[in-house]
Amino acid sequence: MMDERIDFDINDALKQYLSDPSTISTPEAPSDLIDCEQNPDDLTAALVNSALNPVVDSVAENPDAITRRINFDTLQILLKSASCLPPQSLSKILDLVVSSLSVEADLANADLDADEQEAVAHHKHLLEVFGFLLQWAVAAVETKAAEKSASSTVGRGRGGKGVKKGSNKDGSWDSAPQLQTALDVMSKVLKLKLARIFVTTSERDTFISLFTRPVYLVLESEVRVKSQAIRMHTFRLLCIAIKHHGHAYAAQTAIVQNLTYFEHLSEPMAEFLQILSEQYDYPQLAEDVLRELSNKEFNSNDTKGPKSVSTFVAKLSELAPRIVIKQMTSVAKFMDSESYTLRCAIIEVCGNLIAMLSKEEDNERSENHKAQINVFFDVLEERFLDLNPYCRCRTIQVYVKLCDLDTKFPKRRQTVAELATRSLEDKSSNVRRNAIKLLGKLVQTHPFAVLHGGLLSHKDWNGRLEAVETQVNALKPPEELREKEPGEHTVDTQLLDDATVVDNGASQPAAEMTDEEKQTAHEKAQAEAQTAEALNKLQLTRRYYLEALKFIEVLHEASPIVTQLLSSKNKSEIIEAMDFFVMLDAYKIETARIGIRRMLRLIWTKGNSDEGKGVQTHLIESYKGLFFDAPDSFTGNDAANYVARNMISLTFGATPAELTSLEQLLSTMMKQELVNDAVVQKLWAVYGVQVKEISKNQRRGAIIVLGMLALAEPDIVVKEMEVCLRIGLGELGRRDLGLARYTCIALQRINTAGKKNEKSKQMGRLPNDHAVLVRLAAMAEMVSSSKEWFGVAEQAIGAIYALAKHPDTLCSDVLRRKTKHVFSPKVQARRLSDVSMTDADMAPTEPTPPTEEVADKESDEEKPASALSQLLFIVGHIAIKQIVHLELCEQDFKRRKAEKEAKTGGSKTPHKSMSVAPSEPPTTAGRKKTKGKSSDSAPAEDVDELDLMAGTTEDDFQEAIQHIRERELLYGQTSLLSSFGPLVHEICANNTTYADPTLQSQAALCMAKLMCVSSEYCESNLSLLITILERSTNAIVRSNLVVALGDMAVCFNHLIDENTDFLYRRLSDGDVSVRRTCLMTLTFLILAGQVKVKGQLGEMAKCTEDGDKILRDMSRMFFTELATKDNAVYNHFVDMFSLLSADGGLEEEGFRRIIKFLLGFIEKDKHAKQLANKLAARLGRCDSERQWNDVAFALGALQHKDEEISKVLAEGFKVVQVQG
Repeated sequence: MMDERIDFDINDALKQYLSDPSTISTPEAPSDLIDCEQNPDDLTAALVNSALNPVVDSVAENPDAITRRINFDTLQILLKSASCLPPQSLSKILDLVVSSLSVEADLANADLDADEQEAVAHHKHLLEVFGFLLQWAVAAVETKAAEKSASSTVGRGRGGKGVKKGSNKDGSWDSAPQLQTALDVMSKVLKLKLARIFVTTSERDTFISLFTRPVYLVLESEVRVKSQAIRMHTFRLLCIAIKHHGHAYAAQTAIVQNLTYFEHLSEPMAEFLQILSEQYDYPQLAEDVLRELSNKEFNSNDTKGPKSVSTFVAKLSELAPRIVIKQMTSVAKFMDSESYTLRCAIIEVCGNLIAMLSKEEDNERSENHKAQINVFFDVLEERFLDLNPYCRCRTIQVYVKLCDLDTKFPKRRQTVAELATRSLEDKSSNVRRNAIKLLGKLVQTHPFAVLHGGLLSHKDWNGRLEAVETQVNALKPPEELREKEPGEHTVDTQLLDDATVVDNGASQPAAEMTDEEKQTAHEKAQAEAQTAEALNKLQLTRRYYLEALKFIEVLHEASPIVTQLLSSKNKSEIIEAMDFFVMLDAYKIETARIGIRRMLRLIWTKGNSDEGKGVQTHLIESYKGLFFDAPDSFTGNDAANYVARNMISLTFGATPAELTSLEQLLSTMMKQELVNDAVVQKLWAVYGVQVKEISKNQRRGAIIVLGMLALAEPDIVVKEMEVCLRIGLGELGRRDLGLARYTCIALQRINTAGKKNEKSKQMGRLPNDHAVLVRLAAMAEMVSSSKEWFGVAEQAIGAIYALAKHPDTLCSDVLRRKTKHVFSPKVQARRLSDVSMTDADMAPTEPTPPTEEVADKESDEEKPASALSQLLFIVGHIAIKQIVHLELCEQDFKRRKAEKEAKTGGSKTPHKSMSVAPSEPPTTAGRKKTKGKSSDSAPAEDVDELDLMAGTTEDDFQEAIQHIRERELLYGQTSLLSSFGPLVHEICANNTTYADPTLQSQAALCMAKLMCVSSEYCESNLSLLITILERSTNAIVRSNLVVALGDMAVCFNHLIDENTDFLYRRLSDGDVSVRRTCLMTLTFLILAGQVKVKGQLGEMAKCTEDGDKILRDMSRMFFTELATKDNAVYNHFVDMFSLLSADGGLEEEGFRRIIKFLLGFIEKDKHAKQLANKLAARLGRCDSERQWNDVAFALGALQHKDEEISKVLAEGFKVVQVQG
């Protein structure tokens, strides 16, 4: 019985195995194993080895031993229980089968070579047995590997709880090397002359399937496919089966199925078909697969299939483009597919085929290639308008790759540049971002670097074009080369003039040409040939220049759109736009500077998220690269000069908004220690240089930048106060008031109120007789008729309040002297000469406004108006600064009281009273608190004052400050300002008596500032202020008063709340600057909750239809922000709707756009339903068809749909009413 041989039929065995392996009978297996069949857990390693070892010894000695029933059944029963076998046992089985098959393959090969026909049947039998067992063993190994990876994933996901006890033991066996060996042996078997062993096709196919089936099983595992060694082994085996053993059709079916069910096989299958085509010369299978896939219809719900197929087709076109181009007619069907992924694939295919064809341009079939390239380009250009944004993105990405080709396709590049510019306005941010990237790539790889280098300055190229056209016109082209005008005859006139009939007489023999004539004719011919050649060259150069200019113009057109995209909400889009402008600047394209300036405002991007920080960091990096990183070849001194020069140049022509952003950027860079000390020294050198040759702008620029840097590092200005004194507050500052103004701003940075600097503590305040303060006071008192004086005076007073120990005393002196100067006849006489001198000094820098010219030309009696205007300006500004000073005093009092209390342990008392308890020793907590405070010790006199107020509570002090502000500043008997309140009222109330426009403007501004000081003064003058606001013809006055009303709304809300209508009315002002100011003021007041919003929000909504684009954008931004606050748009929608619908001046189309915009913020269904009901109730009360249409439109635009409402709307507006 031991030697009983098996009766093995491969077809029956496979049938049983494929239906259910557990049903295969194994009667001759060891009884111990049969007993364990029902309880696989009883299979111990010892038991398995006791049964397996004899089989291994027997088969290893002679492969024929596998045909013994006991050996075969033992292996089969073990494989049936493979899931419970120890990994070492499974490894041993696989090793046995593989090594035996290898030996058998060698024996079979030897017998086939020796032409031993008798042994063929025996070899066939053994190969089938080993093939069957190998298929089963590989399947068992793969199942085990899949279980292992699944259990390890669960273990990781749940902190290791899902790992089985045996996982450590299992983990010690890596089956990959054995699997590679098995695949090697399988390939070896397939290389045998199997046609001589398996005579019929069905026999051979069955045998081949024993090897291909496990291969497909292995490929199903993503882990296996990632291993290149295993992947290549599987590909080789399949290639042999297809090439030599007719496995092509089965492989085609398997590939199509794999693409449908296994996403990870998309690219590997393309790689396999490339290897089959190139290494095994069998492209037919790839073509058949492409044909089958092109005819395949996908379910609309199936996203996996199309995605997998599209990845496969795209990868195949990249690896084997020649195969795909042959089947392009079939594959092109995907372009009509509803699945965007399939369309994306064809877009990528077109790009890959263009890349392939462009590299073979010099071939014999170049004309055909050009035609094909044009077709593919046409397809790509069409896809710029694909419905799906992913397809549009893929098209752009394909073009980005094509830009790197050696062949430039200049005409196509021009077209795609125009298409990319159009795509900058796409609604998808992803498309816009990629369009910016494509434009950047087109610039990087442009074909115009052959002549004149690669820079793309429009001015330079235009100059070259003009020069070439001049040269072309200078060369008189030969008659035959000259372009004919339309309608011009091309017949030689001599032909028409000469006789066309030959004379009957003998023709005269042509006279011989002399040598001189020959020489002349030869030289003439040479000259004409040279002219023709030169002209041809110039024409080509001209065309080259025209193409370059056309491309540059597209970039100029794109730049403003990319500038707008710097305001995008998408971080990656903003960063791409920044990089675009940096690149344009590198190529010297003029429009880059506008974008680079606009980039500055990105420094305000909120940095509380990673996105905000990313944008800020990228902006700083971009600016460093553009302006603050000197070339490596520069010395330290040259580098500092380079950076300083660039910093100064950034201030030239900058708007106030740009300067504010630049200030934030430079101070941020200073905090990050990105600005070198040497650069700061160079800036001081530029500012302090006494040579006259230096331009006014450079000196101004230097102090502007220094003031910005001082925001982060005040010591910069502290160390150089003497230079400020000598230059900005000296003679140069008097001659250039702009320089003086910026010097005052820089000095304010020494002690910036409310800002604590980590690196440098604030400098102590200066005594009132300090040289800097004396000069600042002199600046405020300076006599000048220049408009710039107001800016200087404002900043000088600001600097006094920032630096002086007692600024109110110093400013009182300034005010006294200025008042004496204005109202004293002697001083007035002196002023006239001073004014003429100042005018002469200022003439080159600032054109005098027309009002000043008139004032200078008119009689002396009108001169005091200018001086009085300046006095009122100082009064108003000191009043505002004094309020701020009082608030700072209050803060300082609280701080010092807190410190005092902390030192004496008073922090333990819960009351506000700050009485000192000397009996209690300082606590530990008190000590710690003291250390945390500023190390500046308070001056002795301040300490004494504080001791005097020891029993004062915070509330008492606050009330005292409030009393000073309300009653003493404007109404106190000893207050200087008290005299000016009535004076300003008098001037404003009698605008015909005091008709000077500057005086009226400054008086109104001064009155507005004084109204912010005291509520009593505000109440008594409010009606006058509103009258001026309504009636003033000066837009600047109206703008100032709008801002002032906003300030009053914050200070004295109860007074202004009833008069907000006058503020909203300015939204309809005839001057755009007033409307902008009003909208900004109201935006602040409403969003900060300073004014109660009623129905007037409709006026804000009307601004979304304003003629001014900036105003429209500001209004939209306001509503976007408002929508984030407690359903504000929903709460006020009905009031806004009523106001807008009742406005006869608003066109119906404009009304509808506003309503549609506002309804975009109603997102909740509950709110939409409630609004629908409220609006529907109005339908019956509508007096006119326009009103009815307005309500109907709003109901239609709402997301909520109601049958009853729809029914009422369907009936329409009832024109005829029944008589009662």
